[in-house]
Amino acid sequence: MSTPSPAAERLVWLPFDVADLDAAFAAQGDDGPPAGLRFETVDPTALETLPASVADVALYVPPYRMDPVIAEPLPAMTSLQAVQLLSAGADHVRGRVPAGVDLCTGRGIHDSSTAELALTLVLASLRGVPGFVRAQDRGAWEPQWRPALADRRVLLVGAGAIGSAIEARLAPFEVEVVRVARTARDDERGHVHGVDELPTLVPDADVVVLILPLTERSRGLVDAELLAAMRPGALLVNLARGPVVDTDALVAALHEGRISAAIDVVDPEPLPPEHPLWRAPNLLVSPHVGGASSAMWPRAHRLVAAQLRRFAAGEPLANRVAGDS
Repeated sequence: MSTPSPAAERLVWLPFDVADLDAAFAAQGDDGPPAGLRFETVDPTALETLPASVADVALYVPPYRMDPVIAEPLPAMTSLQAVQLLSAGADHVRGRVPAGVDLCTGRGIHDSSTAELALTLVLASLRGVPGFVRAQDRGAWEPQWRPALADRRVLLVGAGAIGSAIEARLAPFEVEVVRVARTARDDERGHVHGVDELPTLVPDADVVVLILPLTERSRGLVDAELLAAMRPGALLVNLARGPVVDTDALVAALHEGRISAAIDVVDPEPLPPEHPLWRAPNLLVSPHVGGASSAMWPRAHRLVAAQLRRFAAGEPLANRVAGDS
């Protein structure tokens, strides 16, 4: 089989050098990138003017950003066949990808990083670590009696890949995990409740972890009524998307003192300095860093390398978002 000429090669825009994929290609038994593709390293969000090659892009891997700016070059990509995101969610670009173009998420890239942060936020909040840090800044020795994670009931709202990774890391902590997904089902690990059951499940949970995708159905899911139904002293942890929780209702609930919260995502995002969430009591905020760890890039490179092989071979791509065909 002859090697395709450069004119026949389809163009791929990557946010990193294709050489960064060498280890991933080697791990899947390839000597290098598949034939039939050519590569340019382009971060269009950092450019004032798009390169002329934008019209030739067949596969676009945007930089890892969580705002719609990564979709701005799409109208100029008249040869586009697929978009491969590096994020687990697609809500920031869904609806902006042209009809007939595959949209694929970074499912699997952030499982380990986000699951680690979930446990970090839960443990830090329950054991009062933010208060200890503030006491350390003052040079104050302030012991406290705090709740443990052991013996708690954790309501895990979202039973996808990241939810499963969080569940696996919760297992050694002697907790009861109750899983919730869009619809009820049974699997090899037991029963998964439907999201419509949340009002009856929330009052019995000590910790509620949100890791579901943002859709029109999940937007505002955690509203004032659901927050009011939470058990006194319960902890809400949001690693999903900010709009899943009604921000004003959360601020009010925190000031009431009935619950505490730890959130890696907010609405709006980034959170303005004057926003009342910054001054809400019993709250731990991290700046959307669920995927921002050393675990991300090796997994991102493996996923992109595998997708390139499928794309070059004309095979269906993995992690394709339903409805974007």
